[in-house]
Order: sequence, then structure tokens, then C-alpha cells
Amino acid sequence: MAKFVTAAEAAKLIPDGATVGLAGMGLSGWAEEIACAIRDSFRETGHPCNLNLKQGSAMGDWGYGNQFVGWDRNRLPEPDKDHGARGVTRLGEAGPGLVTKWSSAHIGSAFTLCEYARQNKVETHCLPQGVIINLWREIAAGRPGLITKTGLGTFVDPRVEGGRMNECAKDELVKLIEIDGEEYLFYPSFKCDVALLRGTIADENGNISFEHESVVNEGFSVATATKNSGGIVIVQVEYLAKKETLNPKAIKIPGTLVDYVVVAKDPKSCWQAEGTYWEPSYSGHIRIPLNSIEPIPFDERKVVCRRCAMELKKGDLINLGVGMPADMAKVVAEEGYLNDVTMSTESGMVGGVPSALPSFGSAYNPECILTPNEMFDLISGGGLDMTVLGIGEVDGDGNNNVSRMGKRLTGPGGFIDITRATKKVIFAGTLMGKAQLKVGDGKLEIVEEGTIQKFVEKVGQITFAGQYAPEDQEVLYITERAVFKLINHKMTLIEIAPGIDLQKDVLDRLGFKPEISPDLKLMDEEIFREKWGGLGKYLD
Repeated sequence: MAKFVTAAEAAKLIPDGATVGLAGMGLSGWAEEIACAIRDSFRETGHPCNLNLKQGSAMGDWGYGNQFVGWDRNRLPEPDKDHGARGVTRLGEAGPGLVTKWSSAHIGSAFTLCEYARQNKVETHCLPQGVIINLWREIAAGRPGLITKTGLGTFVDPRVEGGRMNECAKDELVKLIEIDGEEYLFYPSFKCDVALLRGTIADENGNISFEHESVVNEGFSVATATKNSGGIVIVQVEYLAKKETLNPKAIKIPGTLVDYVVVAKDPKSCWQAEGTYWEPSYSGHIRIPLNSIEPIPFDERKVVCRRCAMELKKGDLINLGVGMPADMAKVVAEEGYLNDVTMSTESGMVGGVPSALPSFGSAYNPECILTPNEMFDLISGGGLDMTVLGIGEVDGDGNNNVSRMGKRLTGPGGFIDITRATKKVIFAGTLMGKAQLKVGDGKLEIVEEGTIQKFVEKVGQITFAGQYAPEDQEVLYITERAVFKLINHKMTLIEIAPGIDLQKDVLDRLGFKPEISPDLKLMDEEIFREKWGGLGKYLD
């Protein structure tokens, strides 16, 4: 039976050198109060230390994150003001040494640890999100690891970088194997010593409900993997209930797997998402009128989202990534076609309208909330019709890098899993960074050219490997001034925006020479007008 302890007592239960497993996305599933106690304990006593952190999704708080580059370990943030301090970044606030190894799909919002990774003070690997999340199930079941094609040709492939994000990362977390003459990647299992999790409610027997959570995270898999490894499971909750009063179907982690429960003293340590303490339409408690969702402003981003939406077909199940891609959901809503397609996110949301940052991973009015394990089974098996993901930098081979941009370490999230298996992949973004553009009257005008080249000679890291794209996969790169398609593994220009000069505004801005389609077309000028209303003719 679970024992109820304080956050400070929980921190003392974690041994030096422990491998610590996390589950959640954003601030959902994140045990903020316990993490602060771990930080404080290390600051005061030097223990626990040398932790090996394992997480599947981004668990942090973008907030005002840039203030944490060049972190001052002697300045603890003020919880009510420094919103960017919440999440995994707490474990770096007391200085290097608490965490010395770190592997995750997405590390960008854990600013203190990212800074130590840049300084080679934390051995850092990034692996595909679906791989990590489903590897927990392999560990739980006592199997040797996960075998998949996910990651082949990308920076995760051991022939490329093996998922290493810095020079001090030496461990081999992925191996190349061959089965029946075909290449696969093998991700070995490992032993987990501590599971650090969060739910909404615990009853007196330690049964855990996710009542207010927007993401029904992989906590069960992490708890089972940890218990079956001989480790301990610690769960933070917001509320305590009498035993035998919770609906058995609401229990997501049974008390028999839970060793210790911390009932948080401060509700601010139990946020549903980064930007939301509790939005009941995220967790299925109410359904809100979707006309209350603000449409996105009319600018070049909206043009890109409209052009992406033109690729939809009625009945499609689509995935939307963070940033500009998530805003496509608002275009579909504004055009009145939410009932014609089903939107989803890798966190497990199916239906409704996915939320953008700062609450990405949640959705308004979801029809179904799957666990991330279930969602990645659907994704990896080819169940998606289309995905829209971001552009970091793209090269002439069609490679797309969103995981490491110069000194900025981010990781792939679910990018590698999703692009490996989805029938139609769309990468969305602007052609140049920091450009001043004018949109209207059916055309695009370059007011001042951008200073950041995004279509480059060679990407700094391969997150999507264009040369490994399956022959039957359709891959598009949609920007405000041009659309490219990967044809026979070659970047081919197929559309340009009305009002721009092909040579000066497109070709001269590329770090490579693309193929140019003999059927080069103008993008639909109607998407360059403030009022559109034309999505319906593309859906059929």
C-alpha cells in the first residue's frame, strides 16, 4: 500500500546515480512540487546527484525561457513571475551535478539543463518520442528492447550521430540490426530505479486518477517498468480521496504499483498545461462553443496554413505539430469544416481543435483521449492520412532539421515517428526568417528580405531524411512564397506565390538548385485575400 509523504521526504528517497523515469507533456504529468524539493535537497546537501533522466515528451515551460540561457545558479526564480522556470528545468536550477545523463525526445523547454548540455556538463541524447514512450512497455514486459525502422537515416541512426546531442554523450542507446535482409534500429531496454509521476487524485490506497489531466500520459507504463525493474514509484497529486470512492475505470495507475504519494500543498504545482491551470474542455468535462476560439491574424502565417489546409480530404485523420502547423486547426474551424476531418496530436488527442502553444498537446473538445502509447501505435502503423509539421532548415536532398539549430538544442519530439509512417507529410514554414512581408489583394509583397536562410545547402542535423522517404509517400514543403514537392527524392518547385519574382524572391534565397516542375503554377490567389471561404472546393 502506498505511503503518503511530503515532497521533501520524497526527494530523500531518490538514491544517487538513479535512473529516473518521467511521463507527461508540457506541465501535464509533471511533479513540480517534488522536483523543487529535489532541487532544494541537492542545493543544501549535494544529494541526490548524478541522476540519469529519461523522458518521452517535452516537459517544461516555454514561458520566458530565453532568460535561462547563461543560468545564474545563485538566483532561484520567483514562481509567480518566472513562468519559464517550471518543469524539468527545475532540476538544473541548483547547478550542474544533479542530472549528469539525460535522454528525451524533446529538451528545448528545459532551459537550465539545455545550457549544461551545451557546456558538455550533461550527457545528452535525443530519441524519437514514440520510441521512448513505447520502450517503457518493452521494459515493463521484460523484453530486450524495441525494434523499428523509425530513425533510419536520421541523426538517431548510429551511422549518423546515434542520437547524441553533444560531445560528452558516449553511451550507445541505439543499434543497427538486420532482419531478413532489411535494416532496423534496435533500442535496448534499461533498468529504471525511480518513476516520478503526477496524477490529479489519489485515494487512500494510492490508486491514481487523471481526472483533470488533458493528457492521459504513459504513467502506467513508466510505473510498471520501474516496479518490474525493482525500483520505486512516486506520484504527486492535487487531491486525496477516500478509498473505494473513485470509479475503477478512472484509475490510470493502480495503487499496487505506487510506493509513495505526495499531495501537493500548492495547486500551482499541478497545472494542466503550460498556459492553463485547468481548462475543463481539455479534459472532457465540458464542450465549449468553438466560435469562441479566436481566428489567427491575416498575415503570411495564415496564408501558409490555408495552403496546407488545401491538401485535406474529407474523412482524413491528420496530425498537427507545434507552432504554425497547430494554427491550421483554426483555419479549418474558421472555414467551418471541423466535422469533415479529424485532427489529432501525438499526445493522444483525437478530434476537437488542438491547442497551440503554450498549451500544445491539449485540445478543445476532444472526441477521444488516447494514451500516447496507443496514439503512437496508430501513427507508426500508418494510420494517419496526413501530418503538418514545422520547418527548421531544409536542404536539397529534402532533409529537414528541427532538432538542433546551431547551439540551440531542441530534439525531434514525435517528428521522426510521424514522418516515417504517414502517407502525406507537409512541412510548413516561411521561406526566409525575419522577412517583412505584405499580404493582400490576392498577392504577396516582400517589403524587406529576411536575414535567416532556412533552405540551405546542407542541414545541421537530419531530423527527416528525405532520401529515406518511402516511394509511395507524398512530401510537400509549403511556404508563403513557394511550394516544393519531393519527387524521386529531389526537391522540385511546383508553385510560387502571385506577386513575387521567381529568381529574386525564391531561387536566389535557396542554398541549393531545385528541380523546377514543367507545370509550375501560381498558388491560389484567393488565399492571399483577407476573407477566403474557399476550403470546401479542395476537400472533395
